[in-house]
Amino acid sequence: MAQGGGMKSLAKDTVVYGLTNIVSKFLNWLLAPLYIRVLATSAEYGIVTNLYAWVSVILVVLTLGLETGLFRFINTSDKPQQVFATCLKVLSVPVLIFLLVGLTQTQAIADFLKYPLHPEYVGMFVVIVALDAMMSLPFAYLRYQHKPWRFAFYKFLFIGLNIFFNLFFLIVCPRLEAAGYDLPGWLYRPGMGVGYIFISNLLASSIEALMMLPLFRYGIKGFDRELLPKLARYCGPLVLLGLAGDFNKMAGQVLIPYLYADHGEGMTALGIFGGNLKISVIMVMFLQAFRFAYDPFVFSKMKSRDAGQAYTMAMTYFILFASVIFVGVMYWIDIFKVIVRSDYYSGLVIVPWMMFSEILFGIYYNLSVWYKVTDRTYYGALFAVIGLVVTLTIITLGVPRFGFIACAWAAVSCNLVMLLLSYVLGQRHHPIAYRTRSDLGILALGALFYFGGMQIHPESVALTLVLRTLLLLIYIGLAGYLFTPVFAQLRHRRQ
Repeated sequence: MAQGGGMKSLAKDTVVYGLTNIVSKFLNWLLAPLYIRVLATSAEYGIVTNLYAWVSVILVVLTLGLETGLFRFINTSDKPQQVFATCLKVLSVPVLIFLLVGLTQTQAIADFLKYPLHPEYVGMFVVIVALDAMMSLPFAYLRYQHKPWRFAFYKFLFIGLNIFFNLFFLIVCPRLEAAGYDLPGWLYRPGMGVGYIFISNLLASSIEALMMLPLFRYGIKGFDRELLPKLARYCGPLVLLGLAGDFNKMAGQVLIPYLYADHGEGMTALGIFGGNLKISVIMVMFLQAFRFAYDPFVFSKMKSRDAGQAYTMAMTYFILFASVIFVGVMYWIDIFKVIVRSDYYSGLVIVPWMMFSEILFGIYYNLSVWYKVTDRTYYGALFAVIGLVVTLTIITLGVPRFGFIACAWAAVSCNLVMLLLSYVLGQRHHPIAYRTRSDLGILALGALFYFGGMQIHPESVALTLVLRTLLLLIYIGLAGYLFTPVFAQLRHRRQ
C-alpha cells in the first residue's frame, strides 16, 4: 500500500478531511439552533448536552485506543489487513459486553444519571455508542488507505440522515398534528420531545452501520496472536490517556448539573453552557480535521530524515491557521451568536476561553509526536491524568462559586499544563527543533489583534464587521510574513 508522505500529502488529506468535517459539522451545527428553539427550556437542551458528553467519554474506553494502535502497527507490517482484522476482533469484545450490560441495566443507569423517568434514553444511547465504537476502526482503515472521499461519503451519509430524521420528528410531525392529521402512535408521539433527538441519531447510526458492512469484510479473516501483547502495551496507556483527555474536555458537561445546589438550576446552566459551546465548535472542526490527517502523517514520516523539519512546519502552520480562526470568530461574534436565543447570551463569555483552550490542545497534540513515535505512550497517559487533576480541581471548586465559567478556565489550565509538560520532556527524550519564537510570535500577535479589534464597536454592526475584517486581513498578512517558514526562507535568500 503506497503511503502518502510529506507536507503535500498532509495538506491534501487535511483539506479533504477538513471539508468533510467542516461541512458535516456545519450541517450538524445547524441543528443546535433548532434544538434551542424547539425545546421548551435550556434545561432540556442540558439533557442533550449531558448525555452526549457521556457518550464521548464512554467511546474512549470502548475503542481501547485501537485507532492510534492500528496506525502504529499497520505501517510497519507486511500484512496490514491482518493487523486490521486483529484490532477489529479485539474491539468487538468490550463492545459486546457493553451492549449486554447496558441493555439489561437501563433503569439502574438512568437512576444514576438522574433521568429515572427516561430509561429509554439510556437504551438508545447504549446502542448508539456500540455502533459508533465498531465503526471507528473501519473509518481509521479508510484513512490508512488514503481514501478520504469514501470516508467523506459515510460521514455525510450519517449527517444527512440525522438531519432528515430530526426535521421530520421535530418540525414536520408537529406541524402535521397541528394541521389536524392523526399520525399513528408507532410513528409519532407528541410527548416524546427531546427523545426524538436521540431516536434520530439511533436511526442514522444504524443505517450508516449497515452501509459500512462491506468494510468489515477486511476484518473477517486473520488474527495475529503475537500482535496482542504489543497492542496491549501500546494501547493500554492510550486508553488512560484518552479517557483522562476526553474527560478533561467533557468534565463540565458531565459535572455541571451535580455541582449546583439545585439540580434543575444546574441543568439550566448546562444548557446555556452547551449552547454557547456550539459557537466554539469552529475551532474544534479545524482541530479534528488536522488530527485525522496528522496521525497517519506522523507514523509514515517517523523513519524519514526530514521528519523533524516536517513536524516543525506542521506545528507552525497549525498555530497560524488556528489563530486566524480564533480572531475571525471573535471579530464576527455578532453573527455567530445568532445560533442561540437571547436568554443564552450570558454564556458567550466562555467562547474565547474555550477556543483558546482548543488551540492549546492542538499545540499539545503536535508536541505529542515524540512519545508516539518512540512508543512512550505512557507519558501521554501521565500528562492526561495530571491534566485531569487540574480540570477536576478547578471545576469542583470553581463552579459552585463562579458558575460554568470555571469550566472554561479549567480547560485552558489543563491544556496549558499538559502542553508545557510535553514540551519539556519531549525536548529531553526526543528533541525536535520547533520554531518556538516564531510560534509564540504568531500567538502574541494574534492576542494583540484580538484585544485591539474587540475595542472596535461603533453603533453599526455592519461597520464593526467591516473594520474588524480589515484588521483580520492585516493580521494574516503580518503573521504570515513575519513568522512562517516560506517567508523566512525568502528573507534569508535576500540577505
